[in-house]
Amino acid sequence: MPNSSTIPALDLKASLKKPLQWALAAGLATAVITLFLPNYYRSEARLLPVESKGLGGSLGGLATAAAAFGVSVPGGEGNDANFVDILNSRWLKEQLLQTEFQYHARSWRFGAERLEKGTLYAYVDEKNMDRAVKELGKVLSATRDLKSKVITLSAETKSPELSQQVVQRAGKLLEAFLQEKGHTRGGAKALFAEARLADARTEMDQAEEAFRRFLEGNRNYQSSGDPAVRLKGTRLENELRLRQQLVTTLAMNREQALLEEKNDIPILNLLDPGNLPIDKSKPARSVIVILAALLVGAGGWTWLNREWVRTRLLADEDESATPIQE
Repeated sequence: MPNSSTIPALDLKASLKKPLQWALAAGLATAVITLFLPNYYRSEARLLPVESKGLGGSLGGLATAAAAFGVSVPGGEGNDANFVDILNSRWLKEQLLQTEFQYHARSWRFGAERLEKGTLYAYVDEKNMDRAVKELGKVLSATRDLKSKVITLSAETKSPELSQQVVQRAGKLLEAFLQEKGHTRGGAKALFAEARLADARTEMDQAEEAFRRFLEGNRNYQSSGDPAVRLKGTRLENELRLRQQLVTTLAMNREQALLEEKNDIPILNLLDPGNLPIDKSKPARSVIVILAALLVGAGGWTWLNREWVRTRLLADEDESATPIQE
């Protein structure tokens, strides 16, 4: 068994010569390769959702809106979590993929910029919508800060303009969804009140027509000597007044429901609209070069001195296995 006295001495300077040369060559080769990697640019937008007065402490209209396309809304989570669910939903991603953008991009690393026009579906270059939606998850991301409740929406593409446009388009799609598909409690009340008001107006018109026909032959029915005429006239007049009061009440209820619907719609405060990035977000070429040089250098040194390393490891194992004698 080898021990510390039988381990051959290692000439550190000589053993490092070749590994350093290999590390330098690997670093140079990696540097050249990374020059041809495309640059990516990240644009970020920040949103601050505010609960509207009509929510009353519950999930309100946003929860109902999220449920419209199958997003589960746990009762204990805040509305900001629902916003993130909508931004990460398949519905919004499909809308983005079908949107046409116009931007400047380079065909390769050192190529000249040229004007591109096409959908995001063409940019991700996938065979079907399922794969495109999955690939879009690498381009667009939405996260939230648990303390500040700020939602960060970011997009990373090969074009600064495209990244900015994708972020801005996603924000507009979120607003449009809340406005058009957010079926809130106030909206449901408004729809019911509108339908009931139309029926009440029809019934009022019928009561007016019946009273008018009665008055054509009984203009002074209140002074008539026939009790039946006076009773019928009073009944028709009271029926008309009742229908008029009902129409007035329903009209007021409809206006109140419309106000509640506006209050139920969540408010989006746009803190950052999405910047036009100037500096690239990746690749980190210097980090890649350093890692490649370190890996090649360490691997080369270990391979050239594998016998010394093996002997050293065996000696360490024997020393740890030897019992201590008193």
